[in-house]
Amino acid sequence: MLQARFMSEFLLETERLVMREWRESDLDIFHAINSDPRVRKTLGPIMTHQQVADLITWQQDYQQEHGHCFWALETKAQNELIGWCGIIRGGEGTPVCDRLEIGWRLAFAQWGKGYVTEAAKKCCEWSAATFPDEQIWAITSEHNHRSRAVMERLNMKHLPELDFDHPKVDPESDLVRHVTYCKETSK
Repeated sequence: MLQARFMSEFLLETERLVMREWRESDLDIFHAINSDPRVRKTLGPIMTHQQVADLITWQQDYQQEHGHCFWALETKAQNELIGWCGIIRGGEGTPVCDRLEIGWRLAFAQWGKGYVTEAAKKCCEWSAATFPDEQIWAITSEHNHRSRAVMERLNMKHLPELDFDHPKVDPESDLVRHVTYCKETSK
């Protein structure tokens, strides 16, 4: 069961989208997204219901402690959860450890509509205003060409010298090799 939160909800809006804190009602929809082999193809194995619940709880705790996370992403027109987009601090064992890491995940039916780029641009604006002296970083599997294209649309630069084998990915997986991108501050 997800934890209830009792504080004013964070909202970040674009023309078509809202990024917001996670709700208990998001669990089944986000599990469906993470159960789709097309979505998981460049991310790793299908996630169980409990793994998704734990992931959402982790995001809620992170939001409460830091004021940001990979937020729930929904469309304004349908008020429909379609994935996530946001900012966290990069994980241990990666070149983005403790750096601002932008990330996204989107339901397959929503691919190709420009939602990720729209949301990610807004996250970059929010991050630049909130953390003006910090760069924004991103990592993904080297085979995740769609995410890499978004990184390039965000004017992020691939730093091949920082590419790495992700410590949380099975070393035998073809997803183990990750690429690292960075967006310079506007200063």
